[in-house]
Formats: sequence, C-alpha cells, structure tokens
Amino acid sequence: MDLALLRTFIAVYRAGSLTRAATLLGLSQPAVTGQIRSLERQLGRPLFIRKARGVTPTSAADELAQRSAPHIDALLEITESDSADVTARRTLHLGGPPEFTTLRVLPALAHLSLDSLDIRAAFGTADEMFTGLSANQYDLAITTVQPRGRLLTATPLCDEEHVLVAAPRWAARLGASLLRAGGGPAVLHRALEPVPMVEVHESLPLVTSYWAAVFDAPVTASATIIAPDLRAVLACVMAGSGVAVLPRYLCMEALDKGEVVALIDPPVPPLRTYFLVKRTGSPAPHLARAHEWLLRAAVDW
Repeated sequence: MDLALLRTFIAVYRAGSLTRAATLLGLSQPAVTGQIRSLERQLGRPLFIRKARGVTPTSAADELAQRSAPHIDALLEITESDSADVTARRTLHLGGPPEFTTLRVLPALAHLSLDSLDIRAAFGTADEMFTGLSANQYDLAITTVQPRGRLLTATPLCDEEHVLVAAPRWAARLGASLLRAGGGPAVLHRALEPVPMVEVHESLPLVTSYWAAVFDAPVTASATIIAPDLRAVLACVMAGSGVAVLPRYLCMEALDKGEVVALIDPPVPPLRTYFLVKRTGSPAPHLARAHEWLLRAAVDW
C-alpha cells in the first residue's frame, strides 16, 4: 500500500473535507480526490461518503485510521527531524479556553519559549479544539471535554473547584436573609432567586451545574449580564452586578482581598476536570517536552 495515499487519507479523515485536506497537503483537490479513489480501489471498500459539505468516514475508514495514523505521524516526524536543523526553533500550536490558558497554561510554558520553542496560542471551544487537532492546526489542546474515538488522546490535567461568589453588599444582604430564615442550602437557594446573575453563556453552564450539585435544583432565573470570558464575569461581580459561579483559582485573589465573598462552603464542592489532548501516537520531542511539562506544572494547580 502506497504510504503517500495513506498520508492523504489521514489528512482527509482528520480534516473532514477534501478541500481542507488539499490545502493542508499543498495539493489540488482533484489530486486528493484521485488519491482517495485509488486507495479505495486497492482496498475494495469505500472510505468516505461524499456530502454537500465535507465527507463522512465509513467504518472501514475508522478502522484504517486507527491502525495507520500513529505510524504515519511517526514516519513524518522522522522525515522532518532528519531534514531539520537541530538548532532551529520549533513551534508549539496550542489551543484552549481563554481564561485557563491565559492564567495557567501559558505562564507554565513561558520558560520554554526562551529555549528554542515558539508558542502560538488560540482560544476556542472543545469542539473547535478537536477539529483543530485533527486538522493539524494545533499540537496540544486544553479542554473540559474528553474526545471520542482513538485518534485523539486525553490525559487528565487538573480539577478546578467552583465557588458561588458575590460582592460584599450582596453577601451581607443574603446573609441577613439567611439569619432570619434559619440558614441552610435550601434557604440560600430560595434567597438567590431574585438576585441578578452573571454568566458566560445564555445556557448558564456553570450556574446550572452548581445548582444541580449543591442545591439539587434547576435554575429558574436568567442572567442579567452575559460575558463570554470568566475574567469579565468576575469584574462584573466585583462591581456589584450580582452573583456568579467561578473557578476558585480565578477569583482567589479577589476572595483574599474581600472584593468578593463565597456565599456557601459545600462539603463537596463542584469540580470540573481539564484534559490535555493530543493526537494519538508519539509526538515530536518538543511537543512531548511541552506535554510533560504541563502535566508536572498542573500538580500545583
């Protein structure tokens, strides 16, 4: 079986598009289409179902990708390493959520940028990260969702604790209500109903998860402010705009300074796990180093 055909196949499989794969490979779309058809003839089975937008892999394609992708990646890495200047700077393309990547991941990798490693960071959702990894746009990604299938490998990185916070004046008002009613999570839940909420999305992902875990109840209110960055949410809470659920690492300094107050200390605080995701197989040495360094740094997170 021609290795060039397999390389083209893996590119199409990961990109989900003949056009996108052609761009990544530096080939024309007809050339990529011809190579896929040639491989299908050799195998005697269709590998992709053509659709209006992109292609969908068949079960035969899934099996072939799982068997061949790690080996093709390893061969390409050997070829590139042999032809590259060992003193040349290498580039790490990294993706993840904006707040965690900014406050945790990039500072942990900063010293590597002084040692022959350039870093290019991008922010996005888990789905965007998985697509980018599959299309070779990213080398490593940080997500709060585990990828499906065997072409991407996820390693637990760390857990973040979620905290229900408010500005001191809101905390004082809620505290007075709790004292009058006898306190307790159920009472706090009722007292929170008229309080404005600040969130990152209209679906209230953090508040909904917290309410389910701590109060065992659904969220009945809507957010008064939606800001798609947790740092903006924290700023709004500090300004007195309402309550929010935030990662403890992000609001720790504000808690220590008394700029926000934790409204409840549940016995088992809600947690969210971050995963370090890469393409399955043996990564290039500079990528393996960054991967290992992040895992070590995360021990203290």
